[in-house]
Amino acid sequence: MGTEVSTTIVGSANQAPSSKDTVATPSGRPEAKATISIWKAIAPIAITVVLALLPVPSGLAPHGWYFFSIFVGVIVGLVLEPLPGAAIAVIGITLVTVLARFALFSPQQLAESGFRPASAALAWALSGYSNSTVWLIFGAFILALAYSNTGLGHRIALVIIKRMGKSTLLLGYGIALADTILAPFIPSPAARSGGIIYPIVNDLALDYGSKPNDPTSRRVGSYLMWVAIMTTCVTSSLFLTGASFNLLAAGFVEKLAHVELRWTDWFITVAPAIIPLLVLVPVLTYWLYPPEVKKNEEVSKWAATQLEKIGPLSRNEMILAAIVVLSLVLWVAGGTYVGAATVAGIAVSLLLITRVLSWNDIAGHKRAWTTFAWLGALISLCDGLNRVGFVKWFADGIALHMRGLSPHFAMIILLVLFFVAHYLFASVDAYTTALLPVILLTGAAIPGIPIKQFALLLCMELGIMGVITPFADAASPIYANSGYLPSKDYWRLGTIFGAIFLIVSLAIGVPWASLLWGK
Repeated sequence: MGTEVSTTIVGSANQAPSSKDTVATPSGRPEAKATISIWKAIAPIAITVVLALLPVPSGLAPHGWYFFSIFVGVIVGLVLEPLPGAAIAVIGITLVTVLARFALFSPQQLAESGFRPASAALAWALSGYSNSTVWLIFGAFILALAYSNTGLGHRIALVIIKRMGKSTLLLGYGIALADTILAPFIPSPAARSGGIIYPIVNDLALDYGSKPNDPTSRRVGSYLMWVAIMTTCVTSSLFLTGASFNLLAAGFVEKLAHVELRWTDWFITVAPAIIPLLVLVPVLTYWLYPPEVKKNEEVSKWAATQLEKIGPLSRNEMILAAIVVLSLVLWVAGGTYVGAATVAGIAVSLLLITRVLSWNDIAGHKRAWTTFAWLGALISLCDGLNRVGFVKWFADGIALHMRGLSPHFAMIILLVLFFVAHYLFASVDAYTTALLPVILLTGAAIPGIPIKQFALLLCMELGIMGVITPFADAASPIYANSGYLPSKDYWRLGTIFGAIFLIVSLAIGVPWASLLWGK
C-alpha cells in the first residue's frame, strides 16, 4: 500500500531507512525540502483546477468531467503524498460531497421531485464503508497484528530457515516458502515481507559477513534480498488475501462488473502461472544475480539458536494458529455459508474472546484504522467514476479504437498495457483505483471478452507488476534502501524479471483462464 512504505522494521539494528524517511534534494538544505513539500501540496489542487477549466470532452456530461478532475487530483495526491493517503482520500470524497450539485449529480437527477442532493451525496460518500472488502481488509490487518504480537510469524520463518539453510540456494527457497505460508493471512506485502522476512534476511546476511553498502554485500546479502522482494510480489498475486490491493480490486470488480471473485476462483485461476514463478525466483536469481558464497552449514545453527531463545510455543501462538487454520478453512470451503468478511470478523472476535489481543491493541492499530478510512473513501470515489458515466465514456472510446481486433488479442493488449503502465505509479493501491476500473470496463465494452476471465487476469498482474521498479510495491523501498541492492542492479533486474513474469502470466495464465472461464 502506498502508506505502508514507511513501515517500521523491528528486529534489525542495521536496517536502512525507508525512502519516506528522507527527502533527496540537490542541496540537502531544509529550504529545499520545504519547497518540495509545498510543490507536492499545490500539484494536486492545480491539476484538479486546470482539468476542471478545460472544455468538457464530447460525449461526457459536465458533472462527469468535474468529478473526474477531482478524482485525478486525489490520485496525484496519493502518489505525491503531501498528506497521508487516508487524509487525501477523505478530503477528496468530502470535496465531492460538498460540490455534489456540480460534480456528482446530473441536472436530471437534481430536477427529480423529492430528490435531496445533500442526503444522497452523504449516502454515496459513506457507501464505501459498507463494502465487505473494507471490513475483510480490516480483519486481516488485525490478524497480522496478532502474528506480530505473538511472534508466530517470526517462528515459522525461522523453522523453515533452520531446515533449508545449508546452501544459499536452499536458503532462497526457504525464504520463499516462509513468505508463501504467511501470504494468505497477512494481506500487506510491507508488513509480511518488510516486517517479518526482511529482519531475518538482514540478520542472515550479516551472519554470513555480508554487509550493506560494502564490497561484501554480494556474498549472500544481495541474493537473499532480491529473492525476498521478488517472492513477496509473486505471493501477493497467488492469494486473494495476499495483498490488500487484491481485496480492493475484488471489491471494484464486484461493484463495477457485478462479478464476485471468490478465494478459490482466484487461486485456481492464477496458480498454474504464479506457482511456476514462485519456484523459478530463487534459481533465476541464483543464475542472474549469483551469491559469492554457495554453502554454509552455520546458518541452520543460527536459526536453531534463535528458536531456542524464543522457547516453546506460547499459549497465544497456539490459539492464533488454531484461529488461522479455522479462518483458512472457512475462506476456502465455507463461501456458500459465510462471507469472507464475516470470517475475518469471527477471527477477530475469537482473538478478543481468548485475549490473544485486547481491544486496546486493536484500538491502537493505526494502520488498520487508517486503511479502513482510506479504502472506504477510495471505493466510493471509484464507484463515483462509474456513477457519473466517466468510465463507460472512456471505455467506449478505447473500445472504438480496438474494433476489428479479435477479443483474445484485444484482451492481451489490455493486459500488457495494464502491466507496463505501472512504471508511472508508486502505489499499487492508487494504481488499482485509477486504472483497473477503466481497463476492466474497456474490456467489458469489447464484444466477446469473457468478463470474469478478464477480471481475474487483470487482478493476477497486481502483485507481480511490483517487481519492475524500486517503488512499484509497498515493500520495495525497504529492500531498495537496504544497502544490498544498488539502484542500477534493481532497475536492471526489475526489467528482466518483469518481462519474465509478464510473459509467463500471459503464456500460461490466459489459456488456462480461457479453459476455466471462457465460456
